[in-house]
Amino acid sequence: MTKPLLILIAGPYRSGTDGDPVLIAQNLARLEEASGPIFRLGHVPMIGEWVALPILRTLDADADADAGAEGDVMYETAHRLLQHCDAVLRLPGDSSGADKDVEIAQERGLPVYRSLEEIPSVMTP
Repeated sequence: MTKPLLILIAGPYRSGTDGDPVLIAQNLARLEEASGPIFRLGHVPMIGEWVALPILRTLDADADADAGAEGDVMYETAHRLLQHCDAVLRLPGDSSGADKDVEIAQERGLPVYRSLEEIPSVMTP
């Protein structure tokens, strides 16, 4: 392999948190822990929340008031982002959003890795 991949890191974000900001932050930190090793393998790590959270902060105030707006933005951002990704790393843990990311990746014929060890390294000349 000579070309770096854009790899979406998918796993629990809000799942199992009951909306607790501390638990959500812990889940995001777990997702981010995989970014360094992916980078060291020569690839570009991506997490949907890195893209979706600024969108949520800048949406019209009326849209933010909608109870389903956050989930809709998160899922739609991931769906759009997957049009540009080359692979998905699915981290352990229950997450309907991450399961949907895997489903979309499989429909597109993208590799879905279940561990960092499965991700090939980029060969440099």
